[in-house]
Amino acid sequence: MGVKKLLYGILKKMKFLPPETYIPIYYEYYLGKKLDLNNPVEFNQKIQWLKTYYHPDILTQLVDKYSVREYVKEKIGAQYLNELIAVYDKASKVNFDELPHQFVIKGVHGFHFNLIVNDKTKLNRKRARFLMNKWMSKNQYFRGGFEWAYKNVPPRLIAEKFLTEMDKDVILDYKFFCFNGEPKFLQIDVERGINDQRAFYDLEWNKLEFYNKENKVYEGEMTQPENFEEMVWAARTLADKFPFVRVDLYSIRNKTIFGEMTFYPSDGRKDFHPLKYNKILGDYIQLPHLAEGQKEIKEI
Repeated sequence: MGVKKLLYGILKKMKFLPPETYIPIYYEYYLGKKLDLNNPVEFNQKIQWLKTYYHPDILTQLVDKYSVREYVKEKIGAQYLNELIAVYDKASKVNFDELPHQFVIKGVHGFHFNLIVNDKTKLNRKRARFLMNKWMSKNQYFRGGFEWAYKNVPPRLIAEKFLTEMDKDVILDYKFFCFNGEPKFLQIDVERGINDQRAFYDLEWNKLEFYNKENKVYEGEMTQPENFEEMVWAARTLADKFPFVRVDLYSIRNKTIFGEMTFYPSDGRKDFHPLKYNKILGDYIQLPHLAEGQKEIKEI
């Protein structure tokens, strides 16, 4: 490891630094490239800019996996929500005996806080409680690279219906990348947690050539869901006027189910390859104007 990499590794632990100082250090540590917040060009550079300066209060509601349900209900209807079983403000309140044979528990306040249970009789309850207590002690803003929307999300757990699709061990996850309210392409995650693979498609269902090196490329061809146009409509409606948001949806027996909304995919630290696509996709993000002396943007 080079001296600079080592130094930045130390600096990225200094969460007391102001975001405009910390985020360029964090970005360069992970991607090995400079970040000029005054002139971001690439996709991930603009995501870092949004973390630093774009702070409408509604973002806090939308990244909260419980509070976002009200937004979805208002925008597209309650029929697109997965069934909610329970909400908990403490891990100790989770009563496994009251939960069905299959269920999912999620931490509403961050990434990868998921307990997927397809057979309750095989659940290690002691380990599950350990994980949930660990999640409840985390704050995504400080856990990652100052992802502002998560800063004030109250830690909670929700239990939801376990979703299944015929002939699939794991349901497909359709993630629509939306720019100023318009979906441009989607990422499809295949066999998550088993044999993680990923593919990107445009809205005409043409497979795209770019990929993330951290994720295995799905080499086959995906079948377009029969409800794909409805999914595009749902993503477009939920994306509204935000400069960028990723809207995640499921297609369960051709029924569209909302997953979540993400403003900072992979914390803005996974490059696209071939590398030319970092600028091509970055051009899709039209950043709002930050006036001289203005510290943050609070309006959509």
